[in-house]
Amino acid sequence: MTEYIHRKIETEVESALKKFPVVAITGPRQCGKSTLVKHLLQGRDDVVMLDIERDADLRKLSDPEMFFSNNSDKLICIDEVQRKPDLFKIIRYWVDKAERNGVFLLLGSASRDLLRQSSESLAGRIVYKHLTPFLINEIEDRVSLLDCCLKGTFPRSILIEDEYSMEWRENFITTFLERDLLQWRNFTPAMMRRLWMMLAGNNGQTVNYTALGNSLDLSNVSISNYIDLLESTYMVYVVRPYFSNMGKRMTKSPKVYVADSGMTTALLGISTSNQLLGNSVFGAIWEQMVLSNLKGNFPQADICYYRTSNGIEMDFVVTLRGNVYAIECKTSTAPSLQRGTYNAIEDINPNKVYVVAPVDSSYSINENIQVVSIPDLIKSINQSM
Repeated sequence: MTEYIHRKIETEVESALKKFPVVAITGPRQCGKSTLVKHLLQGRDDVVMLDIERDADLRKLSDPEMFFSNNSDKLICIDEVQRKPDLFKIIRYWVDKAERNGVFLLLGSASRDLLRQSSESLAGRIVYKHLTPFLINEIEDRVSLLDCCLKGTFPRSILIEDEYSMEWRENFITTFLERDLLQWRNFTPAMMRRLWMMLAGNNGQTVNYTALGNSLDLSNVSISNYIDLLESTYMVYVVRPYFSNMGKRMTKSPKVYVADSGMTTALLGISTSNQLLGNSVFGAIWEQMVLSNLKGNFPQADICYYRTSNGIEMDFVVTLRGNVYAIECKTSTAPSLQRGTYNAIEDINPNKVYVVAPVDSSYSINENIQVVSIPDLIKSINQSM
């Protein structure tokens, strides 16, 4: 039996089930939502679990009112609930009838319909928790940081042998494009694959809709819609620019990151750590690792990037509970800062500046600038709140 690896949001989910009638856990496919729930609910005899992708479970919901009535004293857990959006109005009825918390636990891997449908019918009755693939502070004692950069942090990719990891990721990409996206209209798998590969090759760059559209023979609107779809299914992160009241001319286009480093390397055909270290995409993958861990540990944070028209920039500006953190990402174990970075710090005037690098131990450059590893970045921000 595979050893269970504890996830950061476990206590949040357990607490939410006691405080809300409906709890929704969102996140990409194969990130561990079902495994998390089975761990949290093991030993309970008042739980019924359904997976809408299984025909047998889907048939049980052919008459949902009868099924819910027959299990009215249980916590009903429904996986891939966004595939049956007509359930939400019925769920609302049963929640109001039950007049208790912990009635439904919903799992979904596509946020667009899940959030829209549930917010329309379950307002005030539901709370959302987001699960990412593994965070570094969940698995740092099990795998190397370089392995995470190469293989990503989806559980089935990072916890298996290298030769099977690439095969798993390639199958994930194909399945995602050819099956999971069939519920969405106005796109083709081949075109989406080409766009995804182009985004991987330009990982972390400001998006040029016109250039992408010309390459793919699509309109700017279509490119925007495709990127929105990848974002809503957790396959890319879109980072908007940070604006202040300085009156400076700022870059206005968003930056787009492939959300998992292992998907980036698979899309680009990078299969070994030596290939990764020698590839110009490594810097952007490191930024993506920092970004995904910030998002996973601080889902309430507003994360932007800063760049002026004359090239002064900061990789990330994080606003969280009234504090502003400026974050620069460096792949060197002995990072140094350029004058432009110091200019950005002066412009942003953050509470704290972090230079995130693959270092073994943190140290200070000056009173306000600290060089940190990814786990130490998370610890320091937590301590400062």
